[in-house]
Amino acid sequence: MTATAPHFGPAPSTPAARRPLAAAALLAALVGMVFGLLLGGAGPASAHAALTGSDPQDGAVVATAPKEVTLTFSEQVALGDDSIRILDPNGKRADTAAAPRDLQSGSTVKYGVSLHSGLPDGTYTVAWQAVSADSHPVSGAFTFSVGAPSKTAVVLPTEEAGGGLVGTLYGIARYAAYAGFVLLAGGSAFVLACWQRGAGARPLQRLVVRGWMTLTVATLAMLLLRSPYTGSGKLADVFDLDGLNAVLDTKPGAALVSRLLLLGASALFIAVLFGTYPRREDEREKRDLTFGLAIGGTVIAAGIAGTWALAEHASTGIQPGIAMPVDVLHLLAVAAWLGGLTALLVALYRTPDLDATAVRRFSGIALGSVVVLAATGIYQSWRQVGTWSALTGTGYGQLLLVKVGLVAVLIGIAWLSRRWTARLIAGGGGAESETESGTGDGEKPRAEAAEETEDPDTSGATAEDPARAAQLARQQAAVATAEKKRIRDADPDRSGLRRSVLAEVGVAVVLLAVTTALTSTEPARTEEEARAATAVTAPAAQGPVSLKLPFDTGGANGKGTVRMEITPARTGANELHLWVDGAGGEAMDVPEVKVAFTLESKDIGPLPVVPTRLTEGHWTADGVQIPMAGDWKVAVTVRTSDIDQTTIDKNMKIG
Repeated sequence: MTATAPHFGPAPSTPAARRPLAAAALLAALVGMVFGLLLGGAGPASAHAALTGSDPQDGAVVATAPKEVTLTFSEQVALGDDSIRILDPNGKRADTAAAPRDLQSGSTVKYGVSLHSGLPDGTYTVAWQAVSADSHPVSGAFTFSVGAPSKTAVVLPTEEAGGGLVGTLYGIARYAAYAGFVLLAGGSAFVLACWQRGAGARPLQRLVVRGWMTLTVATLAMLLLRSPYTGSGKLADVFDLDGLNAVLDTKPGAALVSRLLLLGASALFIAVLFGTYPRREDEREKRDLTFGLAIGGTVIAAGIAGTWALAEHASTGIQPGIAMPVDVLHLLAVAAWLGGLTALLVALYRTPDLDATAVRRFSGIALGSVVVLAATGIYQSWRQVGTWSALTGTGYGQLLLVKVGLVAVLIGIAWLSRRWTARLIAGGGGAESETESGTGDGEKPRAEAAEETEDPDTSGATAEDPARAAQLARQQAAVATAEKKRIRDADPDRSGLRRSVLAEVGVAVVLLAVTTALTSTEPARTEEEARAATAVTAPAAQGPVSLKLPFDTGGANGKGTVRMEITPARTGANELHLWVDGAGGEAMDVPEVKVAFTLESKDIGPLPVVPTRLTEGHWTADGVQIPMAGDWKVAVTVRTSDIDQTTIDKNMKIG
């Protein structure tokens, strides 16, 4: 609950005056310790892991079954015992079902899974699922073939990791958590920094308490949903105690538990803010309590914001030591602006005695929050996007552009609100100042109000009948409140301010939804880095590559030339065309043509290909599988009669 303590001028050097200095020193120590713990656990990784390589490669055809399958990732990932599965053409497990072996070497993140021996030929499917260092689940699948490709009975799920009903519920809980934090922190800050008399207003009390309840329930829901969200995707696993225990051992689980503990401390803060604080009448006591609540609320709010920074995008990628404190500041500024805006809206509609001074104070806080948001947002955008192409060519960049547009709209509406605020102040709407005891100008003491509204003809009767006196007092209070609301609603400046603030809150709700979506989207910089890494390890798309191979079978009309073209001449499936020309260059019809590919440096092959006759002198073959890049020897066998044939070969660069 970030808040700004009001300025009370210099205080004498007394023990009571020195208490704020000690509290400030304690705050600095606490913040230093919190950030020390946060930064100590951060490592240089990229957000959202991506598969950058495998052995065998996707679509590869190997002559013999490998002993193990290895996967290489762009960053550190968390893998369970069943995170990598290899399925044979019939859908049965081809791996030994043992936990993946960590084969990391230097900065290379690699894991391996052993296969059963004696696997038959056919197409095998590798399905994997992991959790990125930024807490988000990622998954994928690819195939390779032993001997030759075959049909497979494996049917992979169409939804990505973290999708389905569990993913939807987790996303709702994530949004609710952000909204609850904004209301809790921003509403409390509005009361302390802008309108201290609002601590006794029921509508503001309900707003902050509901923010606390929303954040608490959402955090509990995320903790329970975490295991199925990153694992099976089954809602029933919410009640799996083993899964919950495993979640508690992870960084996101620890962050959620820490948030619950801080919410316990914030409950005490709320009790003091809305219980003890409004009843303080001594000016000095209230001033000290205001400062103490501001310090304590700031520490709690920074701690809660730190639970997001610890477990999500800010904790991974480049410069995590700078990114996490910046992320905390960004969240606090969002809460102070949007949460305070919501509190202002509630006060404008539900509390008749909100004065213009409170509106003016919030206007200054909102302006400062926008400056902080701009500075931290520019840094976060550079860190997560990096290039102009990533800004427009990735989902994260496009969402970020939407967010920037919404912020621009919000600032435009806020400018209109500031104009209404200036007119409200210039027109004398509401009280212009607020005494430290919490009683604003324009509000008469209750005793004086009671004297003015007391009917002299009924004073004797009410004195003899206490119940009647209480009833009349309630009626008089209701009439006074109704009159105050009537005067308030008749003020065009106040009505204009209410409408503009309502529009701001509407845009803020959409903005918060876009921000929530950004937290679960792969950062643009990481997506481009993963593309680059995949491009380095994957075979280059090239071709077509052509060869000319003269031949002579030794028989009559046995001389000619084979022209061969392979497209796209890379690993995986290729298309092969052969043209057989006679000595004079005319199309030559021959009984048979065969081709074989051999990669002698890796002892792969020969891999036979039997092309099909398309027309006279033209032969073709589709789906020619090349398992890896390299200098392949291409051997072409041409038969011109029942007894006359020859084999010619030549090297070809593939991949």
